[in-house]
Amino acid sequence: MANSKSAKKRILVSGKKQMNNRIVKSRTKTAIKKAVGAINTDVAAATPDFTNAISLIDRAATKGVLHKNTAARRKSKLQKMLNQAG
Repeated sequence: MANSKSAKKRILVSGKKQMNNRIVKSRTKTAIKKAVGAINTDVAAATPDFTNAISLIDRAATKGVLHKNTAARRKSKLQKMLNQAG
């Protein structure tokens, strides 16, 4: 357990950041799953879900939750799925 005041604060702050990162990551994963499901069922109706997923991936990369190359890879994979489906 932390003894100094600054170490205690670091524990609190890192805990808050961890929660925020978890929320962003979870939202992104959910949006990706929703977009993939929409692409598999109806390509024409998949564009809003696809756009939302791309937007969330970009936002997660901007915030530093996802590495920029990871974000690029996931966006590329989604785009490839969309192109192959329709």
